[in-house]
Amino acid sequence: MKILLIDDDKDLTNLIKNTLKKDYEIEVCNDASTINPNIFTNFNLLILDIMMPNMDGFEFLEKYRGMIDVPIILLTAKDFENDKLEGFALGADDYITKPFSIKELRARVGAHIRREKREKHNRLLDFPVSCDLLAKKFYCYEDEIHLTKSEYDICQLLIKNKGQVFTKENIYTSVYGYDADGDSQTSITERIKLIRNKFGKYKVNPIKTIWGVGYKWEIENL
Repeated sequence: MKILLIDDDKDLTNLIKNTLKKDYEIEVCNDASTINPNIFTNFNLLILDIMMPNMDGFEFLEKYRGMIDVPIILLTAKDFENDKLEGFALGADDYITKPFSIKELRARVGAHIRREKREKHNRLLDFPVSCDLLAKKFYCYEDEIHLTKSEYDICQLLIKNKGQVFTKENIYTSVYGYDADGDSQTSITERIKLIRNKFGKYKVNPIKTIWGVGYKWEIENL
């Protein structure tokens, strides 16, 4: 089991890491604003401090909660009801107020991991784009990109094989099958143009043209 611990207090992160490392693999981030969101799928639980510079815990939740399918425990030096309510409203699962007992933290972490039964959306994440494979939907940041079935199938093929180059014929066959009628060159070119237009509203182009060969998934910020 892997836990991501996000807190700017290095003394506290060392204490928590040393306490939990017997049972869990702990990765520490001391600055939430520098985190690579693509790592979220690697963890079974997050421990998140609220009071941090650059990006606090509430800002982190607001930006990334929709991409995280595991429990989040908040740490805070405050004991104000409004802070707790805000944290829960933004998607936190539990709340521990500093100073806290290490035994309590260990117990809460263990309880959340044991009873974690939320539906896993099995997301593919290449920030700021994510794909929910169960719902068959793509998102840019937190907004759904409304794709047709064929547009979704093209994007799913490419993001699942990120970095691999596909010819137009490869893509056409994967999406429509070997027996489909139509001009594969024109059809795929037009579909990818439409896909780029939809992501372009967010200043993102997820599909790169490899001239003379085909296309691959590679996000470019416009």
